[in-house]
Amino acid sequence: MDIQQVANYLNKPRSWVYENWRPEGIPFKKIGQSLRCRPADLERWIDRQEG
Repeated sequence: MDIQQVANYLNKPRSWVYENWRPEGIPFKKIGQSLRCRPADLERWIDRQEG
């Protein structure tokens, strides 16, 4: 997933995702100049936020 897809999934603005991916620990990997996130990794991250 790219930044926009993660923002849509989290129902947050794209700017929030850019500003908070490091402080919040959103599991992005840098691939070239792009940030990508596996859907399964994002689900695990969400599960950890609720607990």
